[in-house]
Amino acid sequence: MHTHTPNLLREEITLPAAVIYRSRLMHNLNWMQRFADERDVGLAPHGKTTMVPAFFKLQQQAGAWGMTLANPAQCRVAAEAGISRILMANQLVGKPNFAEIAKLQRDFPELEFFCLVDSAENARQLGRYFSEQEKPLKLLLEFGVPGGRTGCRNAQQARVVCDEIANWPQLQLGGIETYEGLIHGRDASDDTVEDRVREHLINTRELCLALLAENRFDTQQVILSGAGSAWYDLVTVVFTDHNEPRLVPLIRPGCYLIHDRGIYADAQAAVMQRLEEDKCCSPSDDLQSSLEIWAYVQSIPEAGMAILAFGKRDAAFDAGLPKPELHFRPGRDTVPQNADPQWTLSAIMDQHAMMRTPANCDLQVGDIIALSTSHPCLTFDKWRQIRVIDDDYNLLESVDTFF
Repeated sequence: MHTHTPNLLREEITLPAAVIYRSRLMHNLNWMQRFADERDVGLAPHGKTTMVPAFFKLQQQAGAWGMTLANPAQCRVAAEAGISRILMANQLVGKPNFAEIAKLQRDFPELEFFCLVDSAENARQLGRYFSEQEKPLKLLLEFGVPGGRTGCRNAQQARVVCDEIANWPQLQLGGIETYEGLIHGRDASDDTVEDRVREHLINTRELCLALLAENRFDTQQVILSGAGSAWYDLVTVVFTDHNEPRLVPLIRPGCYLIHDRGIYADAQAAVMQRLEEDKCCSPSDDLQSSLEIWAYVQSIPEAGMAILAFGKRDAAFDAGLPKPELHFRPGRDTVPQNADPQWTLSAIMDQHAMMRTPANCDLQVGDIIALSTSHPCLTFDKWRQIRVIDDDYNLLESVDTFF
């Protein structure tokens, strides 16, 4: 029995829609896994970007060490998707959350779970609760950035936390984690960011090696983890520069799978420039932006202005407004054309976006515009389903999100 395949260009998919090109998604999946494999680091992609279990499975099947998540609810989604190793890159705080993770470990006895700790008080609370649980809780000590978010600010604080963990047999210290992405330029002309990131990473590595020499860790292998989507190359270089066989370097980029044409395109350009300077390790290709928002031109109420039928409820706007990429007129065009570079979004509301155009441009109500976005995390969390298409705009599948 023949099954009809819906197609975007035949107007067989309701718009607005969040669309992923499968070929680009798979390219990005393999690009980052190859990057990690060639440099002998583990890859634990941050799942909060998409919260799509179908994508988690693809990442695990491609060779990911495990998945990174942000809270107990997200961790359960990943475990139910069959993910066997989870790093919750956050502190576990509060009895209801303790109970959620304890239940998760009971429900999935083969699951290897880690969470972060950065204070003796948190370690004490965890120790009291998990001393009554059958399965131990594995912890990573978080080493933070001064003025940043969570994490011990110096080695002295870190050792105080280690001392408290040692008091509780059901707590197992399994390594050190940091997030270098909190180090920003002081202003637009600040060119010291890379040096400060490198310094922080070296300090993190040296703390880990020192604690290892002091027998502070409870696991045979010791995780040394960092890296969001902006500095994973530098993390890889610093965290593999040692002679300690017990260390497992682990990177956690999340946005690479989707990528964008905004802030992560800029970050990736800087990564590629740094890799280019290291000729032996420079990839021959790059990540590709795989996400678009497709929407109708709803109204052209005055010359030079078109209203598109999507808005803040549909696309990220925190790191720049979406950018028109393609233009398609049903009944006239056979394939989408590149959007006029003069078409730019000037404002976005809950369900409407205002696009500025030349006064006499070739645009009419009912035309379709495909737009790229910046910061994919905050587009994905606006959708319950994401449409996955092939390069001919046929619908391959609709995947569910779990935010």
